[in-house]
Parts: sequence; structure tokens; C-alpha cells
Amino acid sequence: MMTGERAGTDAVLLGLARALRAAGLPVTGDRARAFAAAAAAVGVADRDRVYWAGRATLLGEPDQAAVYDRVFELWFSGRLPRPGGTRRQAPPAVRTLPSDQPVPSPGGAAPDPDEPVDVVRARASRAEVLRHRDIADLTAAERAALADLLLRVRPRPPRRPSRRWSARSHGEVDPRRTLREELRRAGEPAPVRHRRPAVRARRVVLLVDVSGSMEPYADSLLRLAHAWVRAAPRSTEVFTVGTRLTRVTRAMRTRDPDEALRAAAAEIPDWSGGTRLGEVLGVFLDRWGRRGTARGAVVVVFSDGWERGDPALLAEQAGRLRRLAHRVLWANPHRGRTGYLPVQGGIAAVLPHLDGLVAGHSVASYAALADAVANS
Repeated sequence: MMTGERAGTDAVLLGLARALRAAGLPVTGDRARAFAAAAAAVGVADRDRVYWAGRATLLGEPDQAAVYDRVFELWFSGRLPRPGGTRRQAPPAVRTLPSDQPVPSPGGAAPDPDEPVDVVRARASRAEVLRHRDIADLTAAERAALADLLLRVRPRPPRRPSRRWSARSHGEVDPRRTLREELRRAGEPAPVRHRRPAVRARRVVLLVDVSGSMEPYADSLLRLAHAWVRAAPRSTEVFTVGTRLTRVTRAMRTRDPDEALRAAAAEIPDWSGGTRLGEVLGVFLDRWGRRGTARGAVVVVFSDGWERGDPALLAEQAGRLRRLAHRVLWANPHRGRTGYLPVQGGIAAVLPHLDGLVAGHSVASYAALADAVANS
């Protein structure tokens, strides 16, 4: 059974994770559990060691350090307000936990039963854990559950101004509607009518790499593309790229995702083959892009950037694409891994022509990408 001292240590450490999450940082259950393990290993009695243990485990991006520093100082100084409005008292002195002992569970009792302490649950649900797992590392059973998680990703089409106007209760004065209203009233004063530019869905073009190096992600990416097409069937185009270009938009319009993937697989001749991104991107631009498919669209390329052809050709075609499209985003599954650097020949060639190089390795990264596209 956990002692009161151990429970108090647990509450302090995991309470910091909860405070960081409340401050807007994406502190998941995995990160909170890793923080508890790291703090137990370095010794929770040393505040500096706890600081660096949290910084190494709770942060996902360098730009989150400023928020972390502020919350850490407020939390351990006892000046951070609790949700109820009262202030949290300074943490009690805690002893170093032996590294050979298991990491304490966050479900233990609070030090003072009369004053409950906010504790982060270190064990996230199975679905939440799967959302952040790298798809390439999942087992067959976990991949089966992944299909249900992908159904929860709800892409929204980006919007662009239209040449048409729509009636609004406020905004620019609509002289024609105002004048017609006065004529209808035989010259009597009429309410002033207003208008605003209408908006319409901006086209989204998805280029999905189905080469051998992307095979662990190809099924999930096509399921994501299916969700995009279902959300905006008239403004979404889907192509697969490898050694050749294949348009699978019609197959993706099938309502059932499993049937859509079977129909798309029947049309893709280069599944799990090589990669000639430069040549294939040139074919896309010559056959589809210049005719309007890519013009003013948000283009998303799902690829790890391994290029068998000339990187200079890929850079040239990426430049052409950037001049046509509204935005070009590149989702790389390796981008979500710690320590990743865009040094592959293909990625290094296209990087100057991208509006964003984002992670594409998990369901959580797909949801973030969907939001980025919707806000483009």
C-alpha cells in the first residue's frame, strides 16, 4: 500500500502535469507517466533535477519551454491558483524514491483527506494512447482499433472568398437591395440592407505516397483521405504517388471506407513499389495542376521524402506546385519522432517550397493536420 508521503509526492508531480495541461500544453498520459518515472530515477528531492526531468518528458516542442518555466515556478512556489479559486500550498518535503521501485500509481490517496489534491491520471485510455502511437509500431490488433479512431477525425474544407455576395444583418451597405426595398414601399424610408462577400470551399488535393517505405502508413492515409472526400466530395481530389500517378478520387467517394480502400487498391498498380516523386509530381502538374486542380488549392503531400530520382527535379516541380497552390503542406511520418532532421534528399530539396513540414505518424498528428488545412 502506498504511504501518505509517497502519495504526497505523487500528487505534487502529477499535479504539475495537470497544471501544464490546463495552461494549454498537450501533456498526454504517456508524458505524465514518463515524467513520474524520470523524476523517481533522478530523485524528487532535488528541484533542479525534477525541472529537467519534466522538461525532457512533458514538452513536445522547444517553443513550449516558456510556458513550462512559468507554470513550474508557480506550481512549486505554491502561487498557482487551483480551479476552485484557492491557492495551492507549497509542496511538502519529499524524499528520493529508489529507482528500483515501480513508479507510483496516480490513484493513491491524497496526503490530507480533508483537502483533495488535483492529480493527473497517468494511465490514459487505450484509445488515447493509440491516438499518439506511431502507426508503424502498432500490432495487427491495434491497427484494427485504429480504423475506428480514424473515423473520429473530421476534416473541414478550408474556405475562400467568392465573387458573389450574401445578405447579412451587418457589414457593407447593399445599395441594390436597399433601393429595391424602398421602391417596394413606394419611396417610403426602408431599412438599410447589408451584404458580405460569400465564401465557398477551397479545393484540397491529397497526394499519398504508397511506395514501399510508406507501406506501414498507406492504409491509414487512404482512410484519412476517404474521410476528407466524405466531408467535401466536390472540392477534394486524391492521388497516389510512387513510380506513377493514380487518381483515386472516384474510389474514395464510396461511402464505406473498407469498400473504398478495396476499390482504390484495385486501381493502384505501384503499391509498395519505388518512389519517383519528381517525375510523378511533374506528371500531376502537367496533366492536372495547370488545368486548375492545384490552382488556388491546399495541397497536402504525405511522404517520407525518400526519392530514387534526381532531387533537383523534385525541387523544380515543388517550386512549380508552390506557384500554383494556395498552400503546400508536407506530412512526413518521421517528423513526429524525437531528434528528426529534414536531411533526406527529397525533403531537403522541397523544404524551401513548403508552407509547412508537419508530422504524419499518428492519429493525433492527422487531426492536427486536418485543423491546419481547415484554417488555411
